[in-house]
Amino acid sequence: MRPTVFAIVLLCASLPLAGPAGAQTAVKLQGTCERLVIADQDAGAACDGTLSNLVSRNRTSFDFTTKDGRSLSFSGNGFQQERTEETDPLQPINLVVTGSRTGEGVAQTTALAIGACRFTTPEPGRTGILCEAKSPDGKLYAGSFNTAAKPATGATSP
Repeated sequence: MRPTVFAIVLLCASLPLAGPAGAQTAVKLQGTCERLVIADQDAGAACDGTLSNLVSRNRTSFDFTTKDGRSLSFSGNGFQQERTEETDPLQPINLVVTGSRTGEGVAQTTALAIGACRFTTPEPGRTGILCEAKSPDGKLYAGSFNTAAKPATGATSP
């Protein structure tokens, strides 16, 4: 094999295979919101029974909503997910996005924040998601959500 052809083959073999551009996943969970704190303000009484988990490119978010039109999204780099125990994944968080419904649409504010979302691996029974982060000015953002995980349709019991 000629040296230039060999170099091209090596170069091509070393390139990662690209996935679909802008690959996205969205999952809505039904359950019970047990706690919601938006910038030090308790919003738990208005918290809705739906939690969304979104994955877009390298970002993962957990999105809490309220019955009165507010929202809180915890966002982090999905590639940095860690495991604290066999069944306790940890998603580092570096952004929070708050939203509120206005007469002209939805107003959103993005803030840097340091924290994490912990969640149990879904299996038949209770699955919990707990997110907590603090902004540089010391404001607390927190959410706790529990849902009953159900086996997929047609799945057999172990």
